[in-house]
Amino acid sequence: MLKQKVIFESGNELASIACKQINYHIMGYYPITPSTQIAENLDLMRSEGESQTKLIAAEGEHSAAGICYGASVGGGRVFSATSANGLLYSLEQLPVQSGTRFPMVLNVACRTVSGPLSIKGDHSDIMYTLNTGWIILFAKDNQEVYDFNIIGLKLAEKVNLPVIIAFDGFFTSHQKKKAHIFENDKDIQDFLGECKREYTALNMESPVTIGSYMNEPDLMNNKFQLNLAMEEAKQYLPKLFDEYKEISGRVYTTTEGYLTKDADVLIFALGSTFETIKEAVDKMRKEGKKAGAFTSKVLRPWIVDDIYEMCKDTKILICLDRQDSYGAGGGNMSIEIKASLQEKELNTKVITRIYGLSGKDFYVEDGVKLFEEAFSCLEGKDVKRFDYLGKYEGDLKTQNTKFFNPIKEEDTKLNITKAEYNKQTNTFNVTGGSIKDITAMPKRIAAGHGACPGCGIPVNVNLLLSGIEGNVVLLFQTGCGMVVTTSYPKTAFKVNYVHNLFQNGAATLSGLLEMYKEKQKRGEMPQDDITFIMVSGDGGLDIGLGSALGAAIRNHNMIIFEYDNGGYMNTGYQLSYSTPKGARSSTSHIGEYEDGKEIFHKDNPQIFAATNIPYVATVAESHITDFVRKARKAQEYSKKFGLSYIKCLSACPLNWGDEPRFERAVIESAVKSCYHPLYEIEHGITTINYNPEDKGQKTPITDYLFKMGRTKHLKNEKYNHIIESIQKEVDRRWERLKARAESPYL
Repeated sequence: MLKQKVIFESGNELASIACKQINYHIMGYYPITPSTQIAENLDLMRSEGESQTKLIAAEGEHSAAGICYGASVGGGRVFSATSANGLLYSLEQLPVQSGTRFPMVLNVACRTVSGPLSIKGDHSDIMYTLNTGWIILFAKDNQEVYDFNIIGLKLAEKVNLPVIIAFDGFFTSHQKKKAHIFENDKDIQDFLGECKREYTALNMESPVTIGSYMNEPDLMNNKFQLNLAMEEAKQYLPKLFDEYKEISGRVYTTTEGYLTKDADVLIFALGSTFETIKEAVDKMRKEGKKAGAFTSKVLRPWIVDDIYEMCKDTKILICLDRQDSYGAGGGNMSIEIKASLQEKELNTKVITRIYGLSGKDFYVEDGVKLFEEAFSCLEGKDVKRFDYLGKYEGDLKTQNTKFFNPIKEEDTKLNITKAEYNKQTNTFNVTGGSIKDITAMPKRIAAGHGACPGCGIPVNVNLLLSGIEGNVVLLFQTGCGMVVTTSYPKTAFKVNYVHNLFQNGAATLSGLLEMYKEKQKRGEMPQDDITFIMVSGDGGLDIGLGSALGAAIRNHNMIIFEYDNGGYMNTGYQLSYSTPKGARSSTSHIGEYEDGKEIFHKDNPQIFAATNIPYVATVAESHITDFVRKARKAQEYSKKFGLSYIKCLSACPLNWGDEPRFERAVIESAVKSCYHPLYEIEHGITTINYNPEDKGQKTPITDYLFKMGRTKHLKNEKYNHIIESIQKEVDRRWERLKARAESPYL
């Protein structure tokens, strides 16, 4: 055995420690709960010089998978982590990785796949990967997360297949437990051996083509070889477990049983639930009933012989599935186990129970009840072969409760702003919008939401809607704005509201409004006048930028409103492409070897302007009248000409590190320093709406940055080079903006 030490850490932390000790070359990632801590921990270790792994923040999981694939064909060791819809977003890339036979390790902190949206843990995500050609190991506890990350990489490099290390989100990923880790990183690296690849895309002496076009019979042969690699993994795993036992002292097998030899009733459960079932087994044994339990550590390759050995003497098997393969009478584990028992011609009765969806707790008492039900079945009582645990009858009266009266079109016709169309210039002139008048506009979002004190989201969305007259349909992408307003069964919205995920919001709203227009065209609905608005923030126009630009290029009659809070806030503040350069976040730490975010903030208004949409504008809560007038302009442009885009800075006191009562002053300093200049672009013509230079109010960028805790460290002289680079870039963008404003064409 090699020298080890005991630490007290979560599964996520142990995964990142294993990554650091292995010394991976590259981690491509995108933050998603509950796997995000892995990247956060690695970035912290990198900032302190403990890890050399290069972290590359993608704009979405699909690109993160592409980064990992590109890095792996370069011949190095590659690592990643994801969960739930992030895993599904990258799913297309998984067969590419396995089909071209490049090893890597992906940690999956298992979580509910939406919709409806839930961030709690179950197994509905990992089961989508069964047919991707990846080896899948399932860790039941924190120790196994650490060990399987080491074992998994050696297995991947032995058979040239990528490996997933799966574990329960929030249960295993976040709960801290004692675990043994190797004291010396070199011991792990020696166990793994040198990183060697027979083929890479970086060998100039022997160039290769990777991922060529393939027809039958070549593709058939390719997949057969992948199958052979899985068979090789099946044969090698027991030997690898023995090798690992020699250095760790820990014994692993592909399946793990508990009092299975003489059991009349067995319960099968993946992951952390297995430990709970073991306690239920002990209770049943004290009552003289022969109960047992088992779990599988390996989902791919599936090892039928091991399942047979566990079940060959039992009379009833209860298979617990933490997901459902809807319409199949069971989840994927039930289906696989039933097939295995049939192959071995066993007559074991299999009872399936769907449990624990969206992180619903499973207690020892639940296990006892299941055993009692199965034993009553042995005595002749009729028992359902398939059912859901913890389901309940819905209350239609509660579900249809009207929390408040809806906002009607006539309620919003207050003449707060007046829009006049100029036919010669194809532009709108909007007047009005005084603060006094704005307060008369009824709020489409009720006060009963769960946003943090000082959060800019409800402030900015309501300001936007103060300038919008008539009927409104809102679509929110995933983010804080969505989470804090729609906790089932209640809602804070007084108008029609739709949610879809980050990456597809604009496309969804495009489909909705085009259906509205088509049904009107066919006379299937009244000629109402509806303004369609997509609200995005929390980094939603990183991962969702492609969808949004697609909508812009198609020029749908809608508004995209971005509340830019400068980070992925709803996942705990990781860096977004909109985060200021040099800012501290949970994936851009400050340390001896890292100086916060490395790249400049993204300029979305100019990106959207490049699509030639009719209207682009920036707004700020510090300039309310300008804000409301532009909202009205956006509405008019969206009705007459097509897509409008508006961006505001939205304060996040929790993660910006400032006081809620001062947020308006913080936003104003961003405007006056020209970090967030106020301007609009109408049919390609730029107008600066507030020029701080003309009023003698222009301030240095430090006036904005030093007001926030996330960038206060930049006061230290050692970061002067960062301040200088930010100031230079802000000035460059400002000068370009002024040049555009002076041109009759820009």
